[in-house]
Amino acid sequence: MVLDRGLALGGQASRGYGFDQPRPGWAQQDPDVWEAALAPVVAEALARAGVAADRIEAIGVAGQLDGCVAVGKGGAPLGPCLIWLDRRAEREMPALPADFRARTGLVADPGHMAAKIAWLQRHAMGLAGARFHQPVSYLVERLTGRAVLDHGLASTTMLYGLGPRDYDPELLACFAIERASLPDIDEAGARAGTLSTSGAALIGLPAGIPVAVGTGDDFATPLGAGIVQPGDVAVVLGTAEVVGALCERAVIDPGGLVETHGYATAGYFVENPGWLSGGAVAWLRGVLGAAGDAELDGWAESVSPGADGVSFLPALSGAMAPEWHAGARGCFYGLTAAHGRGHLARALLEGCAFAMRDVIDRLGELGVSTATPVLIGGGSRSRLWAQIRADLLGRAIAVSQVGDACPVGAALLAASAAGLLPDLAAAARSAAGARRTVEPDPRNRAAYDDAHARYRALFAALRPLF
Repeated sequence: MVLDRGLALGGQASRGYGFDQPRPGWAQQDPDVWEAALAPVVAEALARAGVAADRIEAIGVAGQLDGCVAVGKGGAPLGPCLIWLDRRAEREMPALPADFRARTGLVADPGHMAAKIAWLQRHAMGLAGARFHQPVSYLVERLTGRAVLDHGLASTTMLYGLGPRDYDPELLACFAIERASLPDIDEAGARAGTLSTSGAALIGLPAGIPVAVGTGDDFATPLGAGIVQPGDVAVVLGTAEVVGALCERAVIDPGGLVETHGYATAGYFVENPGWLSGGAVAWLRGVLGAAGDAELDGWAESVSPGADGVSFLPALSGAMAPEWHAGARGCFYGLTAAHGRGHLARALLEGCAFAMRDVIDRLGELGVSTATPVLIGGGSRSRLWAQIRADLLGRAIAVSQVGDACPVGAALLAASAAGLLPDLAAAARSAAGARRTVEPDPRNRAAYDDAHARYRALFAALRPLF
């Protein structure tokens, strides 16, 4: 995205790329694929904005959390990135201190970066002297020459203490990871450096432009949608569904449904990092042969709330709600010969919304304000899905009007790094603009309460099979 100083969108472009799954439970991407997309996309966005490359004043990067890529001299990759979907490191989880969750705000999970580093150190060849990055910090080093990541990304690693806001020496020792093999830590809106000569060649912009430290998409997306004060709950309907809220204090969930991370403006983002949601919609669309999301919505809309007894567990890549369970699998239950594709579509949309309710309910139990759920991302364009969520919660929800909030958040961080924003939070509110409101239909609440209870009972009944 190319935005002007008033944060108005001038032009945008994109390239899609997939990922490799060489074995069940493995998921990886070649960093060269990310880099190959950069220059063409930047050139196309500039052309659409009618802006010359030498007018760009700052660059911001945001991207996926929980990836891990090893690099050598100059930041060159030594192999593929183990991305957030990768579960290969389950055996690398060491015994951790009893107060691990209180220290880190995290669920001890092999999807986090520390376990992936441990796996690479044990199984990959030629990593002596390597440094380990998340995707965002990897790209920032490639652009600037500096290895640095923000407090939000650092807080996802299992190596970071929320209190000291730094790597924890005892946790580093638990995973046998040297601090020198990790990036520095700085604020997301700080200046990582300026675009180097090699970085300029990579991205197609002049050298010397300030580059922000940047952050993960779980944090850049709510920032770009104006989530900057307690009470707003971000419900990000992307490939994964992230649900989280801002809090002024470091809330720790003893049950481990939500995690606690640093945030770019102030305070903490208390979130569930998400289950396959928009990705589940895309999967079902392909299975049923729907021409697009609108057709799938049309099938679902022909079925009444509760999907006539059909339930779906949104666990196509493991469960994240009502509890974390890497071995869980997706499931339709309650099918009879009287059911059709509309029931499958409706049940899937409802199942993902039920997981959202689990997280929002838990946030409320922890004393985190959840006054205004805000739908963000591509899935928020579905009026049916938004209505299901309002009816399920029994309260009004807001729908962000920002088309793709993640790069808007990155642009806000870029402007901050260049000294163009005196107040990041105020700028984020301004960039987000007005929100559309969806009111609940009270006639549907009882049906959704019953369906949600069935979904929870189904999860409990299937847990022994996981």
